[in-house]
Amino acid sequence: MDEMRELVDKLNRYAYQYYVLDEPTIADVEYDRLYDQLLAMEKESGIVLADSPTVRVGGQPLSKFESVRHLGRLYSLDKCQSKEELRAWLEKLKNADGKLPTCSLEYKYDGLTINLTYENGELVRGATRGNGVEGEDVTAQVKTIKSVPLKIDYKGVLEVQGEGIMRLSELEKYNAKEGVTPLKNARNGVAGAIRNLDPKVTAERNLEVNVYNVNFIDKPFESGSDMIEFLRDNKFRVSGKFELYNDIDDIIAGVDAIGESRDSLDFLIDGAVIKVDDVATRERLGFTEKFPRWAMAFKYPAQEATTIVKDVVWQVSRTGKLNPLAILEPVELAGVTVSRATLNNYSEILRKDIKIGSRVFVRRSNDVIPEIMGVAEHYPNSREIDKPTVCPACGSPVEWQGAFVKCTNYKNCVPAVVSALTHFVSKEAMNIEGLSEKTIETLMEEGVLGSFVDIYRLEAEDFEGIEGFKETKINNILTAIDNSKNTTLSRLIFALGIANIGKKASKQLAEKFGSMENIQNASLEDLTSIEDFGEIMAKSVIYYFANQEHVKAIEELYSLGVKIKEEEKRSGAMTGYVVVLTGSLPTLKRSQAKQLIEEHGGKTADSVSKAVNLVVAGEDAGSKLDKATKLGIKIIDEAQLLSMIDG
Repeated sequence: MDEMRELVDKLNRYAYQYYVLDEPTIADVEYDRLYDQLLAMEKESGIVLADSPTVRVGGQPLSKFESVRHLGRLYSLDKCQSKEELRAWLEKLKNADGKLPTCSLEYKYDGLTINLTYENGELVRGATRGNGVEGEDVTAQVKTIKSVPLKIDYKGVLEVQGEGIMRLSELEKYNAKEGVTPLKNARNGVAGAIRNLDPKVTAERNLEVNVYNVNFIDKPFESGSDMIEFLRDNKFRVSGKFELYNDIDDIIAGVDAIGESRDSLDFLIDGAVIKVDDVATRERLGFTEKFPRWAMAFKYPAQEATTIVKDVVWQVSRTGKLNPLAILEPVELAGVTVSRATLNNYSEILRKDIKIGSRVFVRRSNDVIPEIMGVAEHYPNSREIDKPTVCPACGSPVEWQGAFVKCTNYKNCVPAVVSALTHFVSKEAMNIEGLSEKTIETLMEEGVLGSFVDIYRLEAEDFEGIEGFKETKINNILTAIDNSKNTTLSRLIFALGIANIGKKASKQLAEKFGSMENIQNASLEDLTSIEDFGEIMAKSVIYYFANQEHVKAIEELYSLGVKIKEEEKRSGAMTGYVVVLTGSLPTLKRSQAKQLIEEHGGKTADSVSKAVNLVVAGEDAGSKLDKATKLGIKIIDEAQLLSMIDG
């Protein structure tokens, strides 16, 4: 028993360091070895300690949920959606001397409220919020969540309130598994897992609980800050954001900062919560029938909504791939009206069971086209989405390549050619100003443009008689074409539009091989030796240059005056560093941080490997931080990064 007790304590300590602190101190293989050792001891003895990590796998399915009464009432939060409303509420909080009491600022998680009850230091019950007075007993489900401590130091009766969440990275992993019905979103993922009679389902989704409130305790706290510290001391995972302010403008700036970081977080939030920190002041302000007067939730514009799929059209890309695009009933989402959403490929349409006429969940983040996450409801008039048999643009037959469909005539299919040429002249590629998509379409209609080689054959006479093209405009276009002839190898590679090869991969190819000829002659082994360069990318390069028409076109570009100049070599404080960014940074957007690093001579990578020698970690950094810690890679924060850049 002593040996078993010691092993359970050791494993729980390792799990706390990993799942709560994000600071692993033991390799996974070593943890698994100790876990298996404990499992064998339990099997041999028939004894399982109450806080053993083996109980987290989930036991037998339950027949029903029992109703339980909370020790303390769980209140809702008052909400506001404008800075004016928030400012007005904060003004009301001011003391007689005109000073604002210290307030905390936290994330408003978008998950499922969970209430945890402890007696004599052991978890005795987990419950849903219910109506705030009574909820459903989900103890068996909650015990599978590794960030929920089964045992704590505090021995009195304790009830804490938190939010069950499913990280977006875990949602992606779950949906990628064979044979599973895709979850519509992370919120549904956690709600469906907790309110599932089979605890094994909960365990499979790898949830976590972030605790933010003590709902019942037999000793008072002086402040919310003291309460958070108490929760930390008892090994709860607390909210990833907890900041104190005593100035209204600072609070509003903090709310804005959380809103700006929202898209970079690995979990859903739908707002920020502002609370008076001092408990005596909270008691003076009191409660309404529904919510405390000392707390307010600021709600951000919704990033997810439901709407009807009106139709699905197939668009031809620059590589000839037909991409399905859903036409939606217009809906307000993240502050804008959206009427289209991506569907990726036909397999995804089938997997998500999307039909025309059905109501679907649509999510929008950053400034990208929204994505359909899943079906909310089918209707009697819902109908299947037909597979295309011919190209919608040119009528040519299509061919299926796995989940994707391609126009067999894409080299002459007008939308594909227009898209390819628009990419070729774009700022990140050959950077030819004046050749917009509309201009390219016009020149193709006039029969003077059909390939990127033709761009360098254009003369002033080719524009004669075309409406809207005066001498100045024509000269500007021809000058931009001439200026683009001096380019770098990475720009030219990117401009070619090789499938699966983006801007970063183009730079890697240029750095690795130094010339177009060397890239053309590179083997699969040569290409896959590049960091983060997978076999699909390598085969795309080989396939592209195996086509002699492509090789001949590049030779023609050279004969028409295109010359390769040296890559712009930047040096500075970040020279020699390969940097991975993870988590939400306080002031910089991810794109801004990458630009700063590259401008000062550094390189950035998307994943942690032995080639990486620096990780910049923000709030709620996840698995990348874990891996960097294990590999012994130097980890800094944003302030240290800026300090390095400033010298």
